[in-house]
Amino acid sequence: MTDYTTLIDAETWAFIERTNTWYPPETIDYTIAQQREIYDAMCREFFAGYPKGVTASDATVDSGGYAVPVRKYEKAGSSPAALVVYYHGGGFILGGLDSHDDVCAEICGRTGFPVVSVDYRLSPEHVHPADFNDAMAGFAAALASSDLPVVLAGDSAGGNLAAAVSHATRGQTHVPIGQVLIYPGLGGDQTTGSRIVHAEAPLLTKRDGDFYRHQRTGGKEISGDPTLAPLQDTDFSGLPPTVIVSAECDPLSDDGGAYRDAILAAGGKAVWFNEKGLVHGYLRARHTVARARQSFTRIVEAIAALGKGEWPCP
Repeated sequence: MTDYTTLIDAETWAFIERTNTWYPPETIDYTIAQQREIYDAMCREFFAGYPKGVTASDATVDSGGYAVPVRKYEKAGSSPAALVVYYHGGGFILGGLDSHDDVCAEICGRTGFPVVSVDYRLSPEHVHPADFNDAMAGFAAALASSDLPVVLAGDSAGGNLAAAVSHATRGQTHVPIGQVLIYPGLGGDQTTGSRIVHAEAPLLTKRDGDFYRHQRTGGKEISGDPTLAPLQDTDFSGLPPTVIVSAECDPLSDDGGAYRDAILAAGGKAVWFNEKGLVHGYLRARHTVARARQSFTRIVEAIAALGKGEWPCP
């Protein structure tokens, strides 16, 4: 049993306790509708507002006849080098434009880049590949609406989708110039490493992850599909420069290292940061926990560098 009292500091424990007040661990046993209601209320509790000069506008893009809601953030007076397409987390069953509204606004405010948040369809009403198809549609629409190069970013489930889009668009005329994946679940080994060591981690357990995966596939066991699990691809060449930022105390953390290693072995450029003492979902702690604040700065700086065609790590 992992001793989290020695790994997690007091600030992070306060964040965990605050989160559990709004989204108790037993929520995973509620109905999907109840889980969404509780999750949305929690996100409102942590909402931090918009930086000065940032505004947002809503629209839709077409995904095979389905109108995908998107929200575009822009900063007044900026001369952006790139555009960010962001995919939100939530286990593929939770979240939307509002759940990560302030995160996207802050990325826009701190980089000066426009950010397009994509509200892909959720399971179980729309099982995979609906989520992936909508992610692709959001990327294509962003390219069509701007001459700026695109950096992909996303957290948790959204990190999975960002990577899947990067894999699927290789060889096309327009490809992302970089990707930043925040505590992503990429379909790594379910039987070893962090999935076992951190199976009972605060805020995300292995059981939680298994539930989300089951909902996403409609209960089917699917293998060898990189649009579902990018780590199951057989080719990691030609991917954009990649920054992966994981939380140490998270069943998904080893996916970051495995993905970095696969890209490096294929001759690509990738770096992995496994943030000490942090837990899944720590973006909501970026204003109250020093470690999370530092990690968010790392994330923003990586997006800014990749958008300028630079490598963020010496």
